[in-house]
Amino acid sequence: MIHKNITIYGIVQGVGFRFSARETARAFGIKGYVKNLPDGNVFIEAEGQEFNVNKFLKWCNTGPSHAYVSEVDVTDGPIKNYNVFDIKF
Repeated sequence: MIHKNITIYGIVQGVGFRFSARETARAFGIKGYVKNLPDGNVFIEAEGQEFNVNKFLKWCNTGPSHAYVSEVDVTDGPIKNYNVFDIKF
């Protein structure tokens, strides 16, 4: 298990990014959450098997079709043992 803190920059709010991230994460067996940040970016905490988290990170670099991702910042974090992947409002 690994845990990643992910900040996604660009046009990532108002384009269905959080909902798409939730569906993609769940499809990859990723646990954690996604939320909009006040500065217009998106923050994700994702944990799961390394292979699956890496596939999710690859998806984060493009996001859903209406998003424009300019940068993705990824840092390691401690495992928090999330039960699901959800959207925080």
